[in-house]
Amino acid sequence: MMIFSPLSPIEHLLRHVLDWLHGTVGLPWSWSIVALTILVRVCLVPLTVRQIHSMQSMQRHMPEMKAIQQKYKTDKKRQQEELMKFYRENSINPAASCLPLVAQLPVFFALYFVLRAFSKNPPSGSLSWLHIVPNIADHANAHWSGYLLLVIYAASQVSSTYFMSATMDKTQRYLMMVLPIFFITFLLRFPMGLVIYWVTTNLWTVGQGLVTRSLTQKTPPTEPQRRSSRTPPREEPADDGAAKEPATARAAAPSQPRKVKRKKRARR
Repeated sequence: MMIFSPLSPIEHLLRHVLDWLHGTVGLPWSWSIVALTILVRVCLVPLTVRQIHSMQSMQRHMPEMKAIQQKYKTDKKRQQEELMKFYRENSINPAASCLPLVAQLPVFFALYFVLRAFSKNPPSGSLSWLHIVPNIADHANAHWSGYLLLVIYAASQVSSTYFMSATMDKTQRYLMMVLPIFFITFLLRFPMGLVIYWVTTNLWTVGQGLVTRSLTQKTPPTEPQRRSSRTPPREEPADDGAAKEPATARAAAPSQPRKVKRKKRARR
């Protein structure tokens, strides 16, 4: 029996979806979690589209943003004000890139309580996964397969962070890619089914990043044509007939014979 919490409605919904995937569709409990993860990511597609548009917009305006940061590098307050002003003028929402992750947090914690209920009252059916994980409700440190799952999680998290942090500063990007390694010790006490959920959502993010990269055409910004100050701008004639007329007239005009003056000889 589930204890009431603010996440109770989401817990009941997830449990009903898992029961339907296991009882009606016929999936094992572990693969029901994988299918549940895919359903959650499909529901988050509108937020994901906003995230992609926000990241693309920030990539296009990255030179201007770096110029603002460089101009006001000694005045952080003014720098933030100018950046926020730039965001408003160009309709950029930096928080949009975090919406899918924030929206998944309630599902993540609700699934944690569902799997904890599985460990107390195991449902009918096998709780193993790929004949490697004996019980998805056990903690990750209860079996050697849990450590294998954590390694897969770290690799998938680094890969997904690589695609999600394309607009970040290089130092921040490296920091975000190293953080999953420190999270491993935190996830040791989590159910292995929850690690399966997070690995699946990371793999979805990696696939999403690959598809987005293949569909997005990288067009360099067009720069105005530069010319030297010595070369005046080229002017096109207003009328081709008028332009060709002087040249034609010069060609048609007969050349005048050149007069040569002869010197008179002196008489003897």
